[in-house]
Amino acid sequence: MVGKTGRTAVWDRLPGLISDLGLDFVVVNGENAAGGFGITEDIFLETINAGADVVTTGNHVWDQKEAVVFAGRHDQFLRPANYPQGTPGRGSGLFYARNGARVLVANVMGRVFMHPELDDPFKSAEAILDACPLKEQADAIIFDFHAEATSEKQCFGHFVDGRASFVVGTHTHVPTADAQILNGGTAYMSDAGMCGDYDSSLGMDKEEPLNRFISKMPKGRMEAASGPATICGVGVEISDATGLAEKIAPLRLGPRLAETVPEFWR
Repeated sequence: MVGKTGRTAVWDRLPGLISDLGLDFVVVNGENAAGGFGITEDIFLETINAGADVVTTGNHVWDQKEAVVFAGRHDQFLRPANYPQGTPGRGSGLFYARNGARVLVANVMGRVFMHPELDDPFKSAEAILDACPLKEQADAIIFDFHAEATSEKQCFGHFVDGRASFVVGTHTHVPTADAQILNGGTAYMSDAGMCGDYDSSLGMDKEEPLNRFISKMPKGRMEAASGPATICGVGVEISDATGLAEKIAPLRLGPRLAETVPEFWR
């Protein structure tokens, strides 16, 4: 979710989507929800109240200073798991879906072209999977892999293939066309895209980013774009028997991008 237009679009549409499409579990990335930079506790709580089961983040998790305080108060709020030991909050958790399934959600951040450079995401994921294996302690496992480089995202997907239900990339704000099920049965998409105004630069008003590319000099603050938002995401159907993916398809609702709703949700 990027800015006010992105978060309010999610809050307005999510309850209906859960009801109409029969969604058992919803994960929302909220690290850009507060004016494009970070998330406040009120925004987090409103997102949970709208029907999200978990809110993940990424490199902007601490942009709003209050996040350092409230991160430890809410189990449904995740920051990247590969922050150093002692960082406030948690990077993964086991939750219950509306159908009773045990769902492990982990938020991990990549290191290629990313700041700050955190601990090894592959080792972090290995530790998470060792502690809560699929079909033992968890009926489904979801990774939000927050990273810039698609090569790193793809390699992470292959690394956990067959051991996780779903790997979804975040951070680049642009939905990719590679939703697929990997050879071992893990659903994968390099980036689900943002919920925000696509007449923008990654959800921010396009004039200041454009100016900085051309002049190399800032003229002012980056501001979240305020036009109509498109909701972007991805849906996965997971086998009760194996915990692996059976179907995956993107979700896009709103102006500018071609609308699509996964047929298996209808």
